[in-house]
Formats: sequence, structure tokens, C-alpha cells
Amino acid sequence: MSKDVLIKARGLSVGFQIGKGLFDKRVLKAVDKVDVDIEAGSFFGLVGESGSGKTTLGRAFLKAVPITDGTATYDDGEVSYDLGGLDGAELKDYRKRAQLIFQDPYAALSPRMTVRDIIAEPLEVMGLTKSREETDARVREIAAKCRLNLEHLRRFPHAFSGGQRQRISIARALVSGPKFVVADESVAALDVSIQADVLNLLKELQRDLGITFMFISHDLSVVAHTCDHVAVMYLGRLVESAPTMELFKAPRHPYTKALFSAIPSLDPDDDSSAQKLEGEIPSPTNQPSGCKFHTRCPFVQDRCKSEEPKLEHADGSGHEVACHRWKELMETAAL
Repeated sequence: MSKDVLIKARGLSVGFQIGKGLFDKRVLKAVDKVDVDIEAGSFFGLVGESGSGKTTLGRAFLKAVPITDGTATYDDGEVSYDLGGLDGAELKDYRKRAQLIFQDPYAALSPRMTVRDIIAEPLEVMGLTKSREETDARVREIAAKCRLNLEHLRRFPHAFSGGQRQRISIARALVSGPKFVVADESVAALDVSIQADVLNLLKELQRDLGITFMFISHDLSVVAHTCDHVAVMYLGRLVESAPTMELFKAPRHPYTKALFSAIPSLDPDDDSSAQKLEGEIPSPTNQPSGCKFHTRCPFVQDRCKSEEPKLEHADGSGHEVACHRWKELMETAAL
């Protein structure tokens, strides 16, 4: 039986006007015709190079940037919202249900506020509690779930390490009781040992609170440890999407294979040849025609340069891929 879908996008595009003047109508397409379903209670991963549009897609789901084309909907069983036209009282309610964990734990916290005030601020701004006693009780409850004690609540952010600051950021994001949380590179600024602690905390919170996470990262090892389902993004488009184990076991798209081959091996005797990714990701203001990846793909053909591939089902396991030649390349690899 299929799970309920919390976030659904169809043909979702986000563009920014970059032209100057009355007649310059140039638009930068940061997200281009994305179709995706994020199941309720899942840990959904989004990976890709810098500039691929990952953060913009996450912000579109949070209604932090305008959706210029297509549709995106939120449905948690209690309410259903069309994110494209969300405003007023509905937008205020949606802010309680969808939150963001920032990448940099040092820049995300006000140095002039105590930890208690930082965590309590969403409750006060949104009017979710009626008294200071109720606010304090809620702050202590979520702080304990994020492994912060009462002594921590009296201190200022400068007294904490990076991992502790990120736990404070997580507590602030979860204090309003959201159903959907976007974690944007939320462990990228932390040491490896601290990363594992924060990731395990997020998994624990997902299990205990039933939160749906959208985890944005460029680190495939982190995604493999954390996520249930992974989508790969390139130049504003999704090129592959699959359950995590299925994707790591049998990637279909040449770009995904190149990302995997770039992971350093711990085996000194591993002589497997990495698939090099030549060149830089094209500018979003001057995107190539056809397949967006064809300027860097070692398997490019004429069809790839003129015809844009659609995201199609590769099998019955939920694996989708956008490549004209994926079947041919899989057969060749098997031989």
C-alpha cells in the first residue's frame, strides 16, 4: 500500500528576472519543470553540485521564493494548501507546519539572545502559547528532545560548539511542531564526528515526532546514512530519483554515476577507474538545449543535444531516470 504524499510538485519552476530595463526580459531558471512526490514521514534526500537548484527547490516548498510555473501542494491530512497561491492566514498557518534548518549554525543564531529566547521566538511570533509558563514548558520539552539541558538555555550562542549550536537551530525549527522540515546542508559546516551525532539526532526526531525531512546535501555518504529516498538534481532539473539502496546499487544516469565514482575509496588496492566529469556546470542564464547534461556527458549523441529527456520509470521500485540512453548503457555495462 502506498504512503500518503505530503508534498507534490508537477512542472514546478522557479525563475528570477535578471534583465535590466523595460525590454530586457531575461529570466534565470533556477528550478525547471520538476516533478516530485515527498511521502509523509520520509527522509527525502536531494543531491547535486553547487548551482544545481537544490536550495531554491527547498525554499519553493517552504513558500520562501515565488513559484513561477507549475504546481506544488501540501497535504498533511488536516489541511491541504496550494503553495503557489498561498498567502494571508493560510500562509501564517503554513509557517507553523513547514520550517527550515539553516546550514551555518554560527550565522543562524543571534549573539544577543539566550538559547531560551532563541528557541521561544517562533512560539511568541506565531502566537502558539498563551503565557510565559506555557512557552517555557514547550521550550524545555523540545530542548530535551534535542539533547540540550536547562543550563544550556541560560547561555548565549558564543558559549557553544558547532554541533551544540546546530542542535539549538534544530530545536528552534521544531518548537512550533512542524510536519515538514527542510534541512539545507545542515551538517556541512560540522566536523565528521559531529555530523554523525546530528544526523542520528535528526533520524531519532523523525521517528519520534513523525516529521517529514527534505535533506539537501552534496555529500553522498551522508545521504546514504540518512535518507530513505534520493533525488539527483542538475541545472534545475531532476535527472534521477530512487529509493536510497536502489540508487546506490544501480545508478542509471551518467551524471549520477559520475557523482558516485568521485567518492574516494578507503581501499588502497581499489584500481577501479573513476568516471571523470569534464568541465563546469553551465550557467543557468545560458542553459544548453536538449539534455542539460550533454555538454559534459561522455555518452552524448546528436539526439541528446536537441531533445530534452523526460523523467521516466526505470522499473517498479520507484526508480526514475531522465536519459535517452540509460537502457542501452545499462545493457552495455552488463556485457
